[in-house]
Formats: sequence, structure tokens, C-alpha cells
Amino acid sequence: MSDWSLKKILSGLHDDIQRRLETVRETMAHPGTKGDASEGVWNELFNKYLPARYKADKAHVVDSKGTFSQQIDVVIYDRQYSPFIFHFEGQIIIPAESVYAVFEAKQSANLGHIKYAQEKVQSVRRLHRTSLPIPHAGGTYPAKQLTPIYGGLLTFESDWSPAIGDSFIDAVRTDQGDGKLDFGCVAARGYFHSSDQSGEYSVHVGGKPATAFLFKLISQLQRSATVPMIDVEAYSEWLVE
Repeated sequence: MSDWSLKKILSGLHDDIQRRLETVRETMAHPGTKGDASEGVWNELFNKYLPARYKADKAHVVDSKGTFSQQIDVVIYDRQYSPFIFHFEGQIIIPAESVYAVFEAKQSANLGHIKYAQEKVQSVRRLHRTSLPIPHAGGTYPAKQLTPIYGGLLTFESDWSPAIGDSFIDAVRTDQGDGKLDFGCVAARGYFHSSDQSGEYSVHVGGKPATAFLFKLISQLQRSATVPMIDVEAYSEWLVE
């Protein structure tokens, strides 16, 4: 009989994430440094445990019309079929077609941070995305229909009491358009996710929220089709003087 315990392994994953976020909150005084460290914890978690087809980074997103999003703390994007990702002076710029999900990372959830996250998500969803027909041995598949880009909020704590109660969800529910937050995690308390198209949300409190949220995110990404075939020539038009 093996001495391994899946329960202990999964609990240990959550405890590690919560401990690291709590250490950032308690030991780093400078807001910018604290923010960078928190983003780093989440991006490292996703890069370590999401399937290899995905990559997570702090980045800007750009479309073929030359419009840029705001800087996004956590962008989950395709790294298997994306033809290019720009690296410029330490900054990462990702084509809009390559994006699966975007998150704002904060130390604590409150009304201001939820509105800010909605603005960040909106700045990505409003970008133009191309989709080309896909050639194959027997002919050509039609261009893929664009799949939704998920948006969310990641924090360690919540300023509300209860942490993910009615006030929290009422704030999240205020934008069900381009700024909609589909799901998110308050690592010390629980996680939430949109349950349908009517603006209703499911809340899960207690347990091991960071691990449970990670599994929920993987499940949602599994339901997303592969990113569309990007029209590279639409971007190359910017090379014409």
C-alpha cells in the first residue's frame, strides 16, 4: 500500500500559495513591490500547473488594428499555436487572438478593485480579433467562431464580511458586458464563478480555495476551443511605411 496521500498533496498546494501570498502582504511595504510579488505568485502557479499548451504572464494585449489593452497582471494565452509574442524592453505584448483569460491580481477584494478589474478585462475584450479559414488535407475548414475571453479577479483577502457574500457578488454583478468577471479567487477564503448567462454566481467558501479555483480554471479552459488561426498579414500591414 502506497504512503502517498492525494488529499495531503492538494492541501499542500493550497497552503503553499496562501502562505506565499500572506508573506507578500505582511512583509512588503511598498505597494508596487507588493503588487509585483503577488502577480508573480499567481503567474508561477498557472505556469507550473496548467497544461503545457498555456502560458501565463503579466502583459499588454494588442490587436491587428494597433489598439493596446491596459497592462494586465495575469494573461493566460496560447503558446502552442501563437505565431509571435513580442518582448520589448522587458515588456510582453500578446496578440489578442492568442488570449484565453485575463485576471487582475490584488492583495484584497473591495469595490474599487472589482471596478478596476472590470475595466482591465474590458480593455482586452474590446480588441479586434481575426480568424482565418483552416486548410487541411481534404480542403478548408471555415474560420473558427471566436470564443469568449474569460476575465477574473485574484486576491489573498477580502475587505467585506462575509468575505464573498452578497455585497461582494453585487459588486461583481454590476458589469455583465465586456467587463464581466467570470470567476476569481480570494485565496484565504474561497472562490466564485459565473454559473450561467443570467448574471448569477456560485460561491464556494472554505476548504482549499487556491487549489479548488485552479481546478475550476482548468475545467473552464478545457471547454474553450483552441485559439483561432491568426491573420498574421493583418499585423504585417503595420510594416508598410
